[in-house]
Amino acid sequence: MGQVSLAAKITHVPSMYLSELDGPQKGTRQAAIDGHHEIDRRCRALGVDTIVVFDTHWLVNSAYHLNNAVHFKGNYTSNELPHFISNMPYEYDGNPALGHILAKACNDAGVTTLAHEHTSLALEYGTLVPMRYMNTDRHYKVISVSALCMVHSLAESAQLGWAMRRAVEQDYDGKVAFFASGSLSHRFAQNGLAPEYANKMWSPFLEQLDHSVVEMWQRGDWKTFCAMLPEYAAKGHGEGFMHDTAMLLGVLGWDQYQGKAEVVTPYFPSSGTGQINVVFPVTEVLDEAGHAVTSLNLKTLKDPSAVYAAGASRL
Repeated sequence: MGQVSLAAKITHVPSMYLSELDGPQKGTRQAAIDGHHEIDRRCRALGVDTIVVFDTHWLVNSAYHLNNAVHFKGNYTSNELPHFISNMPYEYDGNPALGHILAKACNDAGVTTLAHEHTSLALEYGTLVPMRYMNTDRHYKVISVSALCMVHSLAESAQLGWAMRRAVEQDYDGKVAFFASGSLSHRFAQNGLAPEYANKMWSPFLEQLDHSVVEMWQRGDWKTFCAMLPEYAAKGHGEGFMHDTAMLLGVLGWDQYQGKAEVVTPYFPSSGTGQINVVFPVTEVLDEAGHAVTSLNLKTLKDPSAVYAAGASRL
């Protein structure tokens, strides 16, 4: 029997890489880097052997996908922000055995999922940035999951997370960490204004919304947050439509999760967006009667597309 040992919502801002280099951004993201180092320290202390990253920079138009290669090596330049991440070397190992277990469990749960082992797929920077600060020694095996989902429901993504947790606990002999790699609100600064907003939020409204969400997490008010997630994703410009967050909450037990979030790196703005590193204690998932939960209640969950159709697109 395996174990989900750690769950976290993490930043992957490319300015973390710039923060290493000589220039005007040097040192500006040290707190975020230190947060990744702390999460790495905890994972090692817990005996984690594999990190599964829900990557909001991997865009997919059909099904869910796992980059399930046995080995990853390359020299990465971001096609989105090539002036931020350029020629960044990386090398990590995968865990195809676990990847196939996860994909099978998702398919068995009715969520179409493909694990690509023999592939030329490269990793995206939602995975590469955190691995740079947690896994330079290749201590962990890595699996990346597509989380920029264009035609998928948040309910499907939550179900995927729940299926993956149950697969780890029932069919894997090891310890796994799950990371939702993405921001909170994600409204980039308008073109031409990026330098002015390097360390500033684009919208004071979105900043207040983000702070309210973090406070909910710290209180453990998961019923409220899960119910509002579709609107938060739509109206709050959530990165990847917040599919990474839905996946992570699925791992944790959705609105029946009883843990309280611990902020590791306090909220900070970056290029107009809201960023944070947060750890969520992994707890047993129980219903109100104290019985073990075997399925998630996702029937009433709206989709961001439905929220937009109701008028959010005018905001």
